[in-house]
Amino acid sequence: MDFSTIVSEDKIKRAYQEGEFKNLPGFGKPLPKDSLAAVPQELRMAYRILKNSGYSIEENELKQELLNIENLLKACVDKDESAELQTKYNQKQIQFHKMIKKRTGNSHSKHFGSYQQKVEDRLTR
Repeated sequence: MDFSTIVSEDKIKRAYQEGEFKNLPGFGKPLPKDSLAAVPQELRMAYRILKNSGYSIEENELKQELLNIENLLKACVDKDESAELQTKYNQKQIQFHKMIKKRTGNSHSKHFGSYQQKVEDRLTR
């Protein structure tokens, strides 16, 4: 153990013994459940850093789904399957833009913003 660790530990122990932590909010209460409890231990710190910097894991997964559907659409030759994939792609794109709008307060694309309401109205009929 190095000198700074020993000094830090000593100061924390002294403050605890003197009761300096008793007036802190949440003292004596259990810690809130970790939202990343399902993530493997070795990946949690990386996920936490990404989350704290505003990066959304769900957003990335949705982007990946959109890319996969785009690739399927490019390779698709059946018109019925293509139409089904296009519908799924449009729904995922709306979901993605809602997520972006929720995070940033505005639509990710200026073109999508004007078109979004029309598409949502048509899909919810």
